[in-house]
Amino acid sequence: MTLERPIAPDPYELLPTVPSFTLTSDDVQNGEPMDARHAHGSTGGDNVSPQLTWSDFPAETKSFTVTCYDPDAPTGSGFWHWVLVNVPVNVTQLPTGAGGAAGTDLGGAFSVRNDYGEQGYGGAAPPPGDRPHRYVFAVHALDVDRLDLTPDASPAYVGFNLAFHTLARAVIRPTYQIKD
Repeated sequence: MTLERPIAPDPYELLPTVPSFTLTSDDVQNGEPMDARHAHGSTGGDNVSPQLTWSDFPAETKSFTVTCYDPDAPTGSGFWHWVLVNVPVNVTQLPTGAGGAAGTDLGGAFSVRNDYGEQGYGGAAPPPGDRPHRYVFAVHALDVDRLDLTPDASPAYVGFNLAFHTLARAVIRPTYQIKD
């Protein structure tokens, strides 16, 4: 079986345009391969979310949502690795491992189920031998204090809500590949 297919578009190129702000990381770099510690345990990784820091977002921002999405997954819908909603406006960075730390105090923020069926960060796990996958980490600056969602919301439903409340978005796109 071959996984030859067209390259999927960047998901944010398909949505209404919003301003951007600054997103940096001590752990991952735009366009560069991620370390295996950010890969899923099923691939020998440590399943640890990367450190993220953001700044220069709009002054009217009231909260944030942090997402990680793989548009290159061999599905018709990509693969959601992490969706953290209702991050308070005074939180402007997440330490390494924040996506899996039970009880991390983020002022009421919570993760919805990722496409592994788990709450929290689920690391990279592209099929062995497939081309490098892009992992689109995004921080969405929102015009509301909280999205009216529960941890049972799907990533797609969170995305639907983000379409109506995103003031600006910051994105970093590291890659990951498992060689044969």
